[in-house]
Amino acid sequence: MDMRAHCPSRKRLVLIGNGMAGIRTLEELLRIAPDLYDITVFGAEPYPNYNRIALSPVLAGEQTLEEIILNPVSWYEDHGIILHLGKKVVEVDRSHRIVRAADGTEATYDRLLLATGSNPFILPVPGRELDGVITYRDIADTNTMIEAAAKYKHAVVIGGGLLGLEAANGLMLRGMQVTVVHIAPWLMERQLDEVAGKMLQKSLQERGLKFLIGAQTQALIGGMDGRVMAVQFKDGTEIPADLVVMAAGIRPNIELARSMGLYCQRGVVVTDTMQTVTDPRIYAVGECTEHRGVTYGLVAPLFEQARVLATHLAELGIGRYLGSQVSTKLKVTGIDLFSAGDFMGGEGTEDIVLSDPYAGVYKKLVIKDDKLVGACLYGDTVDGAWYFKLLREGRPIRDIRDRLMFGETNIGDTGHEGHNKAAAMADDDEVCGCNGVTKGTICKAIKEKGLFTLEEVRKHTKASASCGSCTGLVEQLLMFAAGGDYSATPKKKALCGCTDLSHDDVRQAIRTLLPDGSKLLTIAAVMRQLNWRTPNGCATCRPALNYYLISTWPKEAQDDPQSRFINERSHANIQKDGTYSVVPRMWGGETSAAELRRIADVVDKYKIPTVKVTGGQRIDLLGVKKEDLPKVWRDLGMPSGHAYAKALRTVKTCVGSEWCRFGTQDSTQMGKDLERALWRMYAPHKVKLAVSGCPRNCAEAGIKDVGVIGVDSGWEIYVAGNGGIKTEVAQFLVKVRTAQEVLEYAGAFLQLYREEGWYLERTCHYVARVGLDYVKKRVLDDPQGRRALWERLQFALDGEPDPWFEFDKARVDTRQFEALSV
Repeated sequence: MDMRAHCPSRKRLVLIGNGMAGIRTLEELLRIAPDLYDITVFGAEPYPNYNRIALSPVLAGEQTLEEIILNPVSWYEDHGIILHLGKKVVEVDRSHRIVRAADGTEATYDRLLLATGSNPFILPVPGRELDGVITYRDIADTNTMIEAAAKYKHAVVIGGGLLGLEAANGLMLRGMQVTVVHIAPWLMERQLDEVAGKMLQKSLQERGLKFLIGAQTQALIGGMDGRVMAVQFKDGTEIPADLVVMAAGIRPNIELARSMGLYCQRGVVVTDTMQTVTDPRIYAVGECTEHRGVTYGLVAPLFEQARVLATHLAELGIGRYLGSQVSTKLKVTGIDLFSAGDFMGGEGTEDIVLSDPYAGVYKKLVIKDDKLVGACLYGDTVDGAWYFKLLREGRPIRDIRDRLMFGETNIGDTGHEGHNKAAAMADDDEVCGCNGVTKGTICKAIKEKGLFTLEEVRKHTKASASCGSCTGLVEQLLMFAAGGDYSATPKKKALCGCTDLSHDDVRQAIRTLLPDGSKLLTIAAVMRQLNWRTPNGCATCRPALNYYLISTWPKEAQDDPQSRFINERSHANIQKDGTYSVVPRMWGGETSAAELRRIADVVDKYKIPTVKVTGGQRIDLLGVKKEDLPKVWRDLGMPSGHAYAKALRTVKTCVGSEWCRFGTQDSTQMGKDLERALWRMYAPHKVKLAVSGCPRNCAEAGIKDVGVIGVDSGWEIYVAGNGGIKTEVAQFLVKVRTAQEVLEYAGAFLQLYREEGWYLERTCHYVARVGLDYVKKRVLDDPQGRRALWERLQFALDGEPDPWFEFDKARVDTRQFEALSV
């Protein structure tokens, strides 16, 4: 049962489902009636509410899970909400109004809200139970695909809708050969007409995806190991498949509702107040519902439902949900798409078409009885919102028909001039369809709250916070609402909400001596001196201030471990199950039989479940219990690999001239020298190096923060590269003759980055911000300055402790490793 005391004056509200529709309902409810309910939330997943629309960027490596969290656990705590994560509700006793989870957790309710979402449709074909056959609906599916992409080669995605194409694109970017199987005659047939669908296919084929259009899957073929190995089609043909992703649609999740005796058809049937027709104490919202015979899968109508539902839970008795006229504005792998209404056309309709395949633009407007009834846009969707407004209002278009195709800014009777879409919009025009946010709301927030960044607009208005397709328009509004000063004297981005000062302002203040000649050496002193709004700062500014202090005044400013992220406090990488990974340092990727024996003994002794070779030529021990970390470090007897820290991670090497017949320089020794010189170096972000012994570049030095390539006459040094999905090719800095010069030039560049980079800014972004010419001026053109940078780095690193072994000196709180007694 709930352990928190119940306030007698409050009713009990239980929400089953911790997704976007249910939590949006709570947000609206808390805004208008914050003290009416004691709220309990059950979520089957182990995560707080996250943006499911942003799973594709996570798969593609463009975002992390943390970045798509909409409501962190602290949000629930701040609002007094009891949150049960990882607990699936399996029974609801309507007679006694009790909710029960699979593990026995119970909660009583006065009002119950079902937001159980939808389930992916699994094709009923033989082999669907094989390993490697998955759906794509949540973080667990996303992680499974990421892991599979690291091990296997061939992927087949069944379903050419939005989700299927995003899955295919993400897997392709992770190195898999991907085939999309789609039974319909063209891609995204529910959102696009045939012309647009085939343009989309052609564009995606040019990027490397393969397609089987009109193919019907008959069976999935497994291997001896029980994993899928091929997909068989109705015509008898087969294609190889190490991973099969089912993305063939969704069905409302009504299993629990039916077990409760609620009336369901395709979804849980609800009234215009979002009450279930069976039990007035029980409401439903989102993809699990059926309203007036219609189910919805897009986020905009679900948020409309949430707004109406919140007013009734708040006992205001206002608002009715009458259904939604939906539009689809999407960005599929970088291609903008929009459709609304009857875009296919038919009897009694007329089509106005603009097609420019070379430019990748296609527009089709469907007119009937002097009204716009449908629109399909490919490549250029800037006027989608305006077309949708015309469609909803049903206004006659005879007077603007000859200019209709060219968009709102070309219509003379709008009263606006110029070609800026934002300026042409009326204040009541909708910008963000997902969240129902108008231009007027956004502009008011920008002006009254002094908003400057896209992130700030998202936080205060939710515009662009869901599917992101309106991001460009919101950015235009930022420029429009900020006026002429926006481009002339742009406001610096504040470090965080605790101050108006930028990263550069804060760093300069820390460097500057106080009038009495003293220095700012503590976070508290910085906050007092710079009039911080929040006395103790926040999770954004404290780690940044801590880094700026210890990098500016090494050996004087004291590191504050509590102002570091969890990985740096525990000196290991926390994993999704709460265990940790340990990566011991291997100089230049070289190891010995003795080290390997110790690693094997540690794995056996502490029952570590997974041992994996990383891309940086290190051995990762995954699944270490937190209380075992100090003992694992001790028994390994190897230095910390800093794989958890904003620090030097690895120096990757090839075997070089010592072994390779093509090698021109001893890259392994150079890598070991670099790593030993730099291994205790903390930085604004993680830093990776590589040394290749010849221009064949087997160590991938061209995509590292510092890359060194051996040539006949010496070494070439490259800087500011970045691997991963958004690959940044390193830029040539200088050619030197000796190994000592490599150390000095590379070290000087890294010290410059340490001193001037913003916290959490990678070297590629730092160099993009200041310019490579500036870096060359400081590192190449000023020999004295270069040596000074190198010497400051050596001074900072001299005596820096190994946190795995020098607990006291590194200020490691060993209490965190003690197991809690029960």
